[in-house]
Amino acid sequence: MKNPGNKPRAGAVRKTRKGPQVGSGGQGRQALEGRKPTPKAEDRPYHPAGKRKAAAERYEAAGGKKKVGSAADGGSRQARSPGAARSPGRAPKSSDESEMVTGRNSVLEALRAKIPATTLYMAARIEFDDRVKEILQLATSRGIPILEVMRPELDRLAGFDSVHQGVALKVPPYEYAHPMELLDKVISRGQVPLLVALDGITDPRNLGAIIRSVAAFGGHGVIVPQRRSVGLTASAWKTSAGAAARTPVAMAANLNQTIKDYKQRGVFVLGLDGGGDVSLPQLQLAKEPVLIVVGSEGKGLSRLVTENCDAVVSIPINAGTESLNAGIAASVTLYQIATLRAAK
Repeated sequence: MKNPGNKPRAGAVRKTRKGPQVGSGGQGRQALEGRKPTPKAEDRPYHPAGKRKAAAERYEAAGGKKKVGSAADGGSRQARSPGAARSPGRAPKSSDESEMVTGRNSVLEALRAKIPATTLYMAARIEFDDRVKEILQLATSRGIPILEVMRPELDRLAGFDSVHQGVALKVPPYEYAHPMELLDKVISRGQVPLLVALDGITDPRNLGAIIRSVAAFGGHGVIVPQRRSVGLTASAWKTSAGAAARTPVAMAANLNQTIKDYKQRGVFVLGLDGGGDVSLPQLQLAKEPVLIVVGSEGKGLSRLVTENCDAVVSIPINAGTESLNAGIAASVTLYQIATLRAAK
């Protein structure tokens, strides 16, 4: 279109090296009319789904079978043979399940028991006593690497809430015994079984205290449930003061079933509860094979465990005291049974 003066409209013609050219005009009509539908992901060669589709087509052309998760289902899943290795970006992280045994008594007892330790950590400028000297001697004789670290680093390794006394021992995860194998070993030695089972106790310090009491009063082992219960952690090691090195701990897949199996083997099961029908000083079964079941301080024994017990025993305490800590209750009971057995 020309202006009224029949002169070319300014901007209608571009001057280039190749000569005058007409403007774009309708050359961009397609863009003005709207874009076409977006192609599927597998139809775009630069998209990961498109690359998987192209790889699948090449695989089929080579005579192979079509993989699950290729272009047939939009590339949402990718086939993986049972033995195929995972991609490096999705490899599961390897977790270090080792435990740190801290404290001079605990570390010394663990070394005396020849627990397969991997590293001994010692604080720089540690104060030497007879225990530290023996720890160094045992670790050196067994070829355990000894690393001297600064106290802040040892605090981090042992846990900031742990009192390590300048030494920490790295040990592999605890290997629990089987409850029935534990009972068989006690009987094979000609001993009258005295064991403690935990029902719903989640505080590792209670477990450590119970292990220590079992060792002190002639018990033969501790049983912990596989679920809803504490395991033998570094804190339990510490609280046991090394007794965990010489007192076996078994893990029961089902505590109620283990109790039934023990009863079939002639073991009397005694549950500890403040409202028990038998007072501890009047206990008549102390000289028989006994399994003491200790419940949590708050909830006590569970209903099913209480029903499976041969007797529910209570410890006489002052009326002003609501209850005893689980570890203390177990200690008092073990002491009473040990006293009655010694009187025999």
